[in-house]
Amino acid sequence: MCCNALKTQTMSDGNAQQSTRRIQKETERIAKNPIPGISIKAKKENFRHFDIVITGPKDTPYDGGLFRLELFLTPNYPMEAPKMRFLTKIFHPNVDKLGRICLDILKDKWSPALCIDKVCLSILLLLQAPNPDDPLDAAVAKQWRDDLEKAQKTARDWTTKYAKA
Repeated sequence: MCCNALKTQTMSDGNAQQSTRRIQKETERIAKNPIPGISIKAKKENFRHFDIVITGPKDTPYDGGLFRLELFLTPNYPMEAPKMRFLTKIFHPNVDKLGRICLDILKDKWSPALCIDKVCLSILLLLQAPNPDDPLDAAVAKQWRDDLEKAQKTARDWTTKYAKA
């Protein structure tokens, strides 16, 4: 039993080292090749925790807004999806009042082939194309489906109120 516990600990340490190396490589690649409209910065006190700022896409209700998010990589990353949420209030059918995000790649469609910057790019695309048919906030989704003009106006108003620099 003692040997099995040691073997398991050694395997776990190896996985942690691989995860750490991957995170370091991703962080370096992001710094060298930033995505326009997305700022991704690792926190100094915890290399698994990132501050994200996404500029609201042109020709959307979020245009001109700066949306702050946080992203956290679990010890099982990349085998497990990152945890991510909006810190900036946003009126969006796929984001709830706590900032949690309904996005398939953050849940059941996660793949270890995905990486931090691709997740952030997917959030940017979600701002461009909200999906009221797979909502996290049913009331917002209903407004998005029933009165798109009003929903977009509310989203613009929230952007002005909560996401302006």
